[in-house]
Amino acid sequence: MNKKINLSILTLALASVLSLSACDDGNDGKDGVDGATGAAGLAGPSGLPAGSFVNTVENAADFVLTLAPTDIVVTGSTPFSIKFTATGKNNTGDAVPFVGLDTIALYVTNQVENATETGAPMVWSNNALVNKFGTSMYCTLDGSATTHSGDAVDACTLVADAENPGTYTGTWEHDGNAPVVLADGNPESLFRVMVRTYNVTDSSGEGISDKLLSAPLDFIPATGELAVSAKDLVANTSCIRCHSEITGYGEGDERIANIGAHHNYQQVENCIACHNPANAADSEYAELGFNIDLGPMVHTIHSGAYNAEQDLLTGKALEFSKIGSPNDLEDCTSCHTSDEGWNKNVYAQACVGCHMEVDFKTGEGHSEFNLAQSDDSQCMACHSQGDLSPVNAHKIGDRAATIAALDVKVSNVSYTEGVAVDDEDSLSVTLDVQFNGQAVAEGFAFTDYAQISRGAPLAFIFVGTVDDKGTITSNVKMDFIGAKADAAGKVTVTKVGVLNLDGQSLYLASSMLLCNNKALELAACDDAKHQDRISVAMPTKYWNLAEADGSKPNIGRLSQPERMTASEEGCNSCHGTLVNHHYGNLTFTQCANCHNNTTPGSAFEGAYTQTGVDADGEFIYEAMPGVKFYNHDLVTVAHRLHSGIMNRGDGASIYRDTDNELVNYSAVQTDCTACHKADAKFFTTDGGLTSGKRAIEVKSDDVINYISPVAESCRSCHAHANEAAYAHFRSNGATTVEDAATTDNLPIESCATCHAEGKAYGVDKAHTGIVH
Repeated sequence: MNKKINLSILTLALASVLSLSACDDGNDGKDGVDGATGAAGLAGPSGLPAGSFVNTVENAADFVLTLAPTDIVVTGSTPFSIKFTATGKNNTGDAVPFVGLDTIALYVTNQVENATETGAPMVWSNNALVNKFGTSMYCTLDGSATTHSGDAVDACTLVADAENPGTYTGTWEHDGNAPVVLADGNPESLFRVMVRTYNVTDSSGEGISDKLLSAPLDFIPATGELAVSAKDLVANTSCIRCHSEITGYGEGDERIANIGAHHNYQQVENCIACHNPANAADSEYAELGFNIDLGPMVHTIHSGAYNAEQDLLTGKALEFSKIGSPNDLEDCTSCHTSDEGWNKNVYAQACVGCHMEVDFKTGEGHSEFNLAQSDDSQCMACHSQGDLSPVNAHKIGDRAATIAALDVKVSNVSYTEGVAVDDEDSLSVTLDVQFNGQAVAEGFAFTDYAQISRGAPLAFIFVGTVDDKGTITSNVKMDFIGAKADAAGKVTVTKVGVLNLDGQSLYLASSMLLCNNKALELAACDDAKHQDRISVAMPTKYWNLAEADGSKPNIGRLSQPERMTASEEGCNSCHGTLVNHHYGNLTFTQCANCHNNTTPGSAFEGAYTQTGVDADGEFIYEAMPGVKFYNHDLVTVAHRLHSGIMNRGDGASIYRDTDNELVNYSAVQTDCTACHKADAKFFTTDGGLTSGKRAIEVKSDDVINYISPVAESCRSCHAHANEAAYAHFRSNGATTVEDAATTDNLPIESCATCHAEGKAYGVDKAHTGIVH
């Protein structure tokens, strides 16, 4: 040890002397002459030019995996193989080879004829499930994998093609053939292959939020030809109407954005890989309380609230108790857009998905005769055509036809002001009423066909005043009790009282909920829960009492398309029609009878979230501290309802759970286009709302004041961040409830500075949850 230390010291001293002597010699310390050039090394492999490949993508729609039938072996005795290509978008938006894949999962199903008398005529069969391997097979670089449950399993071996970047092959290097190959499968039948890709990130290393799935490939192995499945009875488009769409995948590749289960497998065609009769028969699922085969399961989910009311849900199906169909439950065409297939595909399991009260084995509930059915062999004997066919039994299309057949228009308005102070005013409104193009018969009365609500027929004309800004103020409610049609089919309704309407510009809208029958005729309501109901689609009328003929009226904001950012079409995309939802109102102008920004106060002042479950399994709701609403303007109410906070704590269908997560709202929360027009502009150049709305009336402790509209609309969804949100609103010029003004002449909020379209935090960026 000592010798080493001394040697080191000596070396250091010698180096010091040499360096000093170099200076003493006058040496300038420059580098020496370069040595001779060495021999050239061996050439390395050529790299890919920059931008010609990617190994990350910014979102799922930028990643495309392409399969070809001729590159897949999944039936017979030939060894399994698969080849596919993967591309991603580079910085310039070009599709280039994607390199570096290390794990995929392969799902293979085939469509087979049902050999039993129970279930659908054609069913899906999962190859891996038949081979008792689970529902899919992994492919990895080393041919092994670990399942979600932690089990080690064999996998196919995934190899990248060095000569063709972005091309990959998979082969089975273990004993026997791969579990996704069906040895005795019929190569003439339709097979479906889907690939899920794992471990792909964006440029910052974050995992992609949506699953990376190939478009399902349907083909005939014997010929390699592409095929179309007869089993796909619901199009992805139908689901997208309520659940929003993941955009960016290209024409013909529709992806559903918001299906919570398993973090969304995006397409109906993908779901059947697991949700098929064979998997449903597994004893593991016997106690679920519902059939996991896709058709019956979807029926049970969307009829959950209805069957919960009858205490028919059990087991895990209780989780569906708050889920209802936003459209009529009987309207099968909400999802089934063609009557071919589903209307000829009747079997008990699908029916029981909704009709859970029916016991086909005993016959209980199966018609008035309680017909027992040991299997499905006789279903089509009764249900193939006529009134008992699904399309007729569910009264599809009757409502729309009856609404179209009933034509109601305001033909005259007359007003007489009381002469003396104590005299009453008189307002009369005359309607021209036709059905199927003919004037209704003398004596026709709306009240004969009206739904009864709170002991009275639901048939009214609402009359309000309209100012020159298009702002509606509710005023008069006119009922039709005693009003009958004259010989010309005209129905006149009159209201007498202190009305104070002289010289005003009026708004007149109907609110009538009537009943109809299968023959497309108006019919007396029979109180059946699901009897067909229609709303009277009377065009909203504007009438100026200052003019003898009612001309030159002010027009309400909701009747000016250029000022509207939302549309009934947006609502109807999911709801089909709003008839069943609130007093039979079909249009925003009808909703404005009550939901306008000059009608203060709210029946739902508080905001509630779920905080637990009681001993009976019922949800417990508690009010969000400090969050109160004192108006029911249409804008704020619609936001509050769909954000899950507008309820009395009594179990609303859309709610926020214990983690403050939104439950049972079908669309993506940030997808404003679910209701608003795709090209909507929310703000004008002065920073105010396009609608022209500059204030909302509020009523607290019987005192009427005014608050800012933008802040209140935002708070209707962002109430969970109440204190922080309020601070933000106030700092940007909003007038809130706590400091409400006594005038509606409020300053314009500065929200548009940051949140107008095109700005850094514009609504078009912050609320684009599905646009990729």
